[in-house]
Amino acid sequence: MKQNWQLLFAAATVTAISPLVVNVAATKAVVAQIAAAPTVDPEKMAEYRRKLAEYKMARQKFEDDAAIYWKSIGDKRKARYAKRRSNENVLLDDYVLIQPPVYTGPPLPVDPSAPTPVEPPKPPRYMPVVADFLKNAAEQFQFTPQKPASEIEFKRAYAAVASAAGLSKDQAVRIYGFEASGNGTYDVQAGLEDPNKPNAHAVSTALGYNQLLSTNSVELLAEQGSQFILVLRKKAEGLTGPRRAAMDRKIAVLQRMIDFSKTVPDDWSEHERLAKTPQGLGIHALNLDIDVGPLLQTQKLLNSVSFARQKKFGAPLSAAELEMMNLTGDGNGFDIVTMPAPMRDQVPTSNFFQRGGYDRNPVVSKNNTVSKLLAQTNSIMDSETALQGAKDLAAAFAPN
Repeated sequence: MKQNWQLLFAAATVTAISPLVVNVAATKAVVAQIAAAPTVDPEKMAEYRRKLAEYKMARQKFEDDAAIYWKSIGDKRKARYAKRRSNENVLLDDYVLIQPPVYTGPPLPVDPSAPTPVEPPKPPRYMPVVADFLKNAAEQFQFTPQKPASEIEFKRAYAAVASAAGLSKDQAVRIYGFEASGNGTYDVQAGLEDPNKPNAHAVSTALGYNQLLSTNSVELLAEQGSQFILVLRKKAEGLTGPRRAAMDRKIAVLQRMIDFSKTVPDDWSEHERLAKTPQGLGIHALNLDIDVGPLLQTQKLLNSVSFARQKKFGAPLSAAELEMMNLTGDGNGFDIVTMPAPMRDQVPTSNFFQRGGYDRNPVVSKNNTVSKLLAQTNSIMDSETALQGAKDLAAAFAPN
């Protein structure tokens, strides 16, 4: 009961200090907390302390083991990159061959002296959605994306850009199936794939057929924005009147966005910082534009293809292999793509992730070897490309 009296004294002190300005809400909250606090049984409290000590010991051992494990993952990765730069063969011993440690100790015990919470749980951190991208595009750049007249129109525009860039129908359609759930629209956002799902909420800024993050949009403009300007200028040459004027305005806005994206060094973390600003969120709205959206969505995949070619990998990338580069980053994805088949059964997927990314991705942790992950990726692609959205995208590609 000592704890309860301390709380009551704190409430009384608030009143005593300011007798003319009584903080009624604070006092009521303290009183409610006191009322909710259970009477503590000494034996239960002793049991709780014993279990808490056991939990802390087990948890600390797990965290120590995990820290050692994930450091070895990073060290091995750096060593593999160094070997490749020296044109040395990467061997099985260059990977960590055991799975990450999993906590199997006792759970965190419940404190019997803790009062029942009187405040509702905090809502999840707000994730910007399409409405936010559009709002910021209008406010920061006076830009409204030119939306397609229909979903089919966007699919045709995307297919034309992807084909011209050298992506195959199989690559584009299967990755669309994997990333956009086979029926995703051009403005689909991660977490909101099913419009009929109750209480659905966005889980990231990932947007469109290939689920580009807002950071991707900023980085693509910084690195390849000049290419997009050239494409739009070429389109403008064939236009007249109001359509030409509208295209000229779009080009001017795009140039302003490119200039903003180049205000920081060409570094992912710097682009990520920009992507969270109102201007960065406005840039992300480009994915919804019938002219620029297909360019952004295609370029993300094309960069991975180009990365493989620069590394002297001449074989065509399967859709699943290209998705590995999309999922894990070009360096890690290329590591997977070039891995000999016999090694894929033995190498854990943890070798290609940071700890946080691995823990947040149940598909990767469940399919915990390279061969299992590739097989599961292909299985998902097989299933999702049977849906109508994927069929419509396939039909948008010109016959071979």
